[in-house]
Amino acid sequence: MKVAIFFGSKSDTDVMKGAANALKEFGVEYKAFVLSAHRVPEKLMETLHKIEEEGFEVIIAGAGLAAHLPGVIASHTTMPIIGVPVNAAIDGLDALYSIVQMPKSIPVATVGINNSYNAGMLAVQMLSIKYPELKDKLKNFRKEMKEKFIKENGEGVEL
Repeated sequence: MKVAIFFGSKSDTDVMKGAANALKEFGVEYKAFVLSAHRVPEKLMETLHKIEEEGFEVIIAGAGLAAHLPGVIASHTTMPIIGVPVNAAIDGLDALYSIVQMPKSIPVATVGINNSYNAGMLAVQMLSIKYPELKDKLKNFRKEMKEKFIKENGEGVEL
């Protein structure tokens, strides 16, 4: 169970930590890389080929502005790609539209703006299809989440 996390700029680090946190919660191994599709495309391709050889199974890619990174990666691999639009301009809508509007046959799953935690959770869900122990952890997580929510809110709240 290995997930790669890519993002195009060091300034995206805080946003992308959410994905790492979700993966850590479930004991999923990950590596993170700061690589730009525009500034270092050769290094990006080299790293992509390396992680494929190392058995990584899902890629999370965060990007802002033109947000080409997730789509460029998707065009070079058959691994599932989860895109995280990063709010760098226009409230992140530019990045969201860029990632979600991929051409036919080159999909990128897309989560909400700056919501890398959900990208990590989606990676866990994808991997849980193959790994029964991960599926069990995910079921327990959901059960505990529901119980906690009901405990905190089930008797009503004071306004």
